[in-house]
Amino acid sequence: MKFTVSREALLKPLQLVAGVVERRQTLPVLSNVLVVLENNCLSLTGTDLEVEIVGRIQLDQPSEDGEITVPARKFVDICRSLPDGAEISFIEENQRVIVKSGRSRFTLSTLSADDFPNVEDGPSDLQFSCAQNVIKRLIDATAFAMAQQDVRYYLNGMLWEVKQNQLRTVATDGHRLALCTRELAVDVEGVVQSILPRKGVIELARLMDDSENLVELTLGSNHIRATTEEFTFTSKLVDGKFPDYDRVLPRGGDKLVYGSRSELKQAFGRTAILSNEKYRGVRLLLSDGLLTIVANNPEQEEAEEQVTVDYSGDSLEIGFNVSYLQDVCNVLAGENIKLTLADSNSSALVEEPDGGDAVYVVMPMRL
Repeated sequence: MKFTVSREALLKPLQLVAGVVERRQTLPVLSNVLVVLENNCLSLTGTDLEVEIVGRIQLDQPSEDGEITVPARKFVDICRSLPDGAEISFIEENQRVIVKSGRSRFTLSTLSADDFPNVEDGPSDLQFSCAQNVIKRLIDATAFAMAQQDVRYYLNGMLWEVKQNQLRTVATDGHRLALCTRELAVDVEGVVQSILPRKGVIELARLMDDSENLVELTLGSNHIRATTEEFTFTSKLVDGKFPDYDRVLPRGGDKLVYGSRSELKQAFGRTAILSNEKYRGVRLLLSDGLLTIVANNPEQEEAEEQVTVDYSGDSLEIGFNVSYLQDVCNVLAGENIKLTLADSNSSALVEEPDGGDAVYVVMPMRL
C-alpha cells in the first residue's frame, strides 16, 4: 500500500474520524484508524463499536491499493505537527507503516485490517435526503436538553421522529424539554421513531455544516446512517421507549409574556452569579409590564434584576433553574422571546413569538 497526499486534504477527515476513537479501549484495534485505498479513493474509518465514521479523500496521484490500521492519535498528531502545505507519503512494508514528509520520517506499528470491526448493516426501513444545515439546526436547537448520565438510559440521547413531510428532534432530561421541527420532503406511513445516543448526536453535529449540501439519512431498526460525498456516519440506536413528550407540553397557560431575548439572557446571566451553586434557582416575579428576577444563596447574598416586558394580567411568582433558562435563550434564533405561564406549579412554555421551529418546556422549582 502506497500513496501521497497533501496535509490539508488528509487532516480534516482524519481528525473527524479519530474523534470517535476512545482513548481507553478493550480491543487494541479500536485505538486504530482503518486506512483503505481502492481505485485512488482513500477511506479512513474510526469506531468505538457504537459510532462509526468513514472519511473519504479522492487522490490525484498514482497509488498502490491496500488496507491497514494505524494508531489514530499518533497519526493525527504527526499530521497536525507537519507544516502547512506539506506533502505526506504513506508506505506500508513489513507490517509497519512509514510516514514521510520533507526531512521528517515516522515508522508506525500496525494491526491487520481483518481485525477491524465494522458496524453491521441492519435492514433499513426509511431513506430520505435533506440539506446539512437542517440537520445541524435540529441538533443545535435540542442537544443541550439531553440527560448526561441518567439511569433512564433512553434520556441520554435524542429522539428522531419522522412523519409525513416532517422531521422532528426531541430531547429531555426530565426537568426540561426541547423540541425542534422542520418541514421535509419525506414520504412515510405513520410515525417512525429512533433514539440516537448522546455520542452519536455530538459526532453527527460535528460533521454537519451550515451549507445547503445534501446529506442522505437512513433509519433502520437498530442503526442510523448519514452519508455525504466526504463522510459516512453510522450509529447504533438506543433500544428503549422515549417518553410521550406530547403529554408534557403545557396547555392552557393564560399568562403571555413577551420580552427581548438579549435583555433577558443578560439579566439571567447576572442574577445567576449570586444564585445557589447547587440548586441554581431564581425567582421570577411577574407584574404589569415588568419581570423581576431575584436570586439568593446560603451566604445571604442577593441579586435582583428588573426587565421591561410586554405583559398585563395578574401578578405571579415562580421559581426556575436559571441555567435552563439561559440554555434556551442561547439557542433561540429570534430577537424576542415568548413565555407562556399558567401558575407557580406549572411548567413554562418558551418559544419565539412568531412560532419559529422550536419550543421549550422548563419545569418550575420550589424555592
